[in-house]
Amino acid sequence: MAAARARELPGGPEELFAGHPASLAVYRALRGAVDELGGARERVTRSQVAWSRRRGFAYAWRPGQYVRSTVPLVLSVALPRELSHARVKEVAHSSPGTWMHHVELAGPGDVDVEVVDLLRQAAAAAGPSTGSSARPGAPEPGA
Repeated sequence: MAAARARELPGGPEELFAGHPASLAVYRALRGAVDELGGARERVTRSQVAWSRRRGFAYAWRPGQYVRSTVPLVLSVALPRELSHARVKEVAHSSPGTWMHHVELAGPGDVDVEVVDLLRQAAAAAGPSTGSSARPGAPEPGA
């Protein structure tokens, strides 16, 4: 039996992070970094923002939806190996060949060169670039 697909939010990230301006600010910094990589599709559901190429590679979610937390946003990146990294709070071996790395982001400034490198590795492992972002209004890579 196929799993049900999560319904996309018509209001996009602004709806997902409504009432949580710190989370929205971090999301915007992440989106900028993903846009710079190019070729990713963005999908917003009631629980997260997901970026994918051939498969999903990065997920942004607000931990306060699920547990008591003061962290505005968590970035989860899927890699084909476990990576030991000072910024990674937790690693879960979510399926054969996939390790999910969770990074807490306290503010937009936390989307730095180290986080961008994690995104780059995850995007490369997710397959080739689609050539342009599927998010309307996103800049073309290199623009």
